[in-house]
Amino acid sequence: MNIFSEDTVKFADHLFNMVHGGAGQKGSHRCGWACLGPLTFHAQAVGAQVTLSKGGLLAERSGQKFNNGLVFSSRPVKVNERLRLRVERKVQGWHGALRVGFTTVPPTERCLPLPSMAIPNLTETAGHWAAPIPEEYCREGSEQEFWVSECGNIYFSSNGGRRVKLQSGVDLSEPLWAMIDIYGQTLSVLLLGSERKTLMGTRNSCPIPSHLLAPHVNTCHNLNHVSSSWSRPGSLDETSDNLLSSHLIHPAMRSSLDSEAVDDCVACMEVDASVTLLCGHRCLCLNCATRVIQEIGTCPLCRGDI
Repeated sequence: MNIFSEDTVKFADHLFNMVHGGAGQKGSHRCGWACLGPLTFHAQAVGAQVTLSKGGLLAERSGQKFNNGLVFSSRPVKVNERLRLRVERKVQGWHGALRVGFTTVPPTERCLPLPSMAIPNLTETAGHWAAPIPEEYCREGSEQEFWVSECGNIYFSSNGGRRVKLQSGVDLSEPLWAMIDIYGQTLSVLLLGSERKTLMGTRNSCPIPSHLLAPHVNTCHNLNHVSSSWSRPGSLDETSDNLLSSHLIHPAMRSSLDSEAVDDCVACMEVDASVTLLCGHRCLCLNCATRVIQEIGTCPLCRGDI
């Protein structure tokens, strides 16, 4: 059963193929039986100290506190679907590292601010199961896999090593969302995707653009650079410039909209998102914004008319 509506799937296909040259071109991807669908961190249900970037794949917790680092998967995960994370950054001075688990409570039904910790704040309530991954496994650059088995057991594996049982008793009668607590020494994790092996073969989540898998670097935007590119002569032809001016918010007005911004253009996933649409989302580069406005006419994030 597809959790996305037919219109949403068509919109995503059209946006992707518009940027990447259509089906059959190198680098294009079409979801089929072997694809588990897109997988990111849920955009709204995040801890008070967490920021998301790289298209919702990188989750970072402020180092000021050891907690408030909860994130959830953007969709329900399947039994034996192994979610893979890479620890990007750590800090000394705290005890503990990652806590991972599953929940039957959809991220969309959670109230903000989220509880400060998965354990015990969430695990003491119905529909939540989580356990810590030992600190010694969570080194910078290490890759962690975790999943729930058909018997309701939570396992993890570090860097392709042997599986370790973390917990049992997960209720499999309802959809499950993955739950990750970026806790203690861990400051940031990158979601690398997921894999599920069946008798018919191996299924994977949608592939991630290779540039998003590079080790984390500071990708903060320089608004002075954005402002200058807005008015740079020759950056867009006159027709495109006139078109954009009636659909966008000028960079000078963006300071109050930082919470609606993403790092990378959601269309090409290769250039910084420098264009803020009238709905308040800064999610497109200048080149993609022109085509999205002309050919689609709605915001890629909220589907609002632009």
